Amino acid sequence: MKICIVAEGCYPYVMGGVSSWIDSMIKSFPNIEFCILTIISDREQSGKFLYTLPENVTEVYEAYLNDFDWSKKRKYGKRTKLNKKEYSALRSVILNQQVEWDVLFDMFQNKKISVDDLLMGADFLKIVQECYDMKYSQIVFSDFLWTVRSIYLPLFLVMQTKLPKADFYHCVATGYAGLLGSMAKYMYGSGLLVSEHGIYTREREEEIIKAFWVAGIYKNIWIEQFRKMSRLAYERADKVTSLYAHAKELQIELGCPEGRIMVTPNGINMERFADLPGKTTEEKDWINIGAVLRVTPIKDVKTMIRAFAYAKEEVPNIKLWIMGPTEEDEEYAQECFDLVESMQISDVIFTGRVDVRQYLGRMDFTILTSISEGMPLTILESYAAKKPVIATDVGNCKGLIYGESDNFGAAGILTHIMNVSEITQAIVKLAKSPELRYEMGEVGYKRVEKSYRIEQMKETYKGIYQELGSLYGSNWTEEKFEIKRS
Repeated sequence: MKICIVAEGCYPYVMGGVSSWIDSMIKSFPNIEFCILTIISDREQSGKFLYTLPENVTEVYEAYLNDFDWSKKRKYGKRTKLNKKEYSALRSVILNQQVEWDVLFDMFQNKKISVDDLLMGADFLKIVQECYDMKYSQIVFSDFLWTVRSIYLPLFLVMQTKLPKADFYHCVATGYAGLLGSMAKYMYGSGLLVSEHGIYTREREEEIIKAFWVAGIYKNIWIEQFRKMSRLAYERADKVTSLYAHAKELQIELGCPEGRIMVTPNGINMERFADLPGKTTEEKDWINIGAVLRVTPIKDVKTMIRAFAYAKEEVPNIKLWIMGPTEEDEEYAQECFDLVESMQISDVIFTGRVDVRQYLGRMDFTILTSISEGMPLTILESYAAKKPVIATDVGNCKGLIYGESDNFGAAGILTHIMNVSEITQAIVKLAKSPELRYEMGEVGYKRVEKSYRIEQMKETYKGIYQELGSLYGSNWTEEKFEIKRS
């Protein structure tokens, strides 16, 4: 019995979030053999793991979105030639008309194709010209051509990836990961499970809309590319999971058959957050605010810093602890450091990567100002430590703060994204009211204990793995799915 985890831009190269979830899932099923198929930007990242791989991970395979054309073995002037079936399939994906994915899979997996030659060849040029005449003739053709080449370069490179053989594939996103899982299902007749922690297509849309490097109508072309890959994964998957009810609604809206979707909330090990060290004597007069996050634009740390600065004018004895790595986007991290300095804000501490259990017990409440989330584990961890949360209204933060299946009450304060004034007011409100912090902390603890324990999540995935194992698994036995208790 072998399961292949397919991930993009996370495990085992990035700490926290989805990566932590993958690591926990693998360790939960020690009798199952796992391999990892991980998608990264290029070979410079190769092998730079931040996780020690569990013993039941036997292999790690890498796919690259940008790579040298290893298939390029041609004489000068000779181009990759497509047959009629292949040409039709290439046309279908570029024009986004009933995409003939299986033909493309066969072409890139079984035929020695130079991606460079294909992108620079007459067939690709002819199809792009047709697409341009149909939809985009109002823009400059040369710009359009090079944009389309840049869009299809990573897609074609990923489709040339050597696929490890497994009984079923667990893709931890749609997008390129879902594409690889769909291709593996076609090539090997294996099972396919897709788990979305955030809605991949929506997250890419948000990034592209904000991106300065994509101008005007080209944003729509990029978004269309991500949509078609996600539709493929939804169509081919045996089962699709989402973290909360609204995410399921978005998946249906984006083309996923409703009957395939199962809502599977995240869970945490509450025992890890019992008996945490509390405040030191020196800290007893301070209000400590914790932010457990990667210092990246999607976490909108700048808004958090500005709101903290304004709140500090009203409540001078507050201190902000930003706990998480700063090396993922060093340019953005430096902008955050510079903002603290230029605004002359005192008592902002960037700890870097730490064991949050050494800090969380010392916090009075935590804060998350992200512009995109799924179901943040940091909120669940705060609740397990009986700490209330300020969070922006993204992903399932509203459900976590106010409850979806209980009437316990509010476990924190919800704000709109990038709203400095609202976030400032929320900080001031919690900082001034120890009684409210205590009450909300107790509500959060009861909520995570009732609905978001790791034991519940593991049992859910045990059932899914057993179902797919019985359909596709080799050497399938019930014993293989025995859960390792935390």
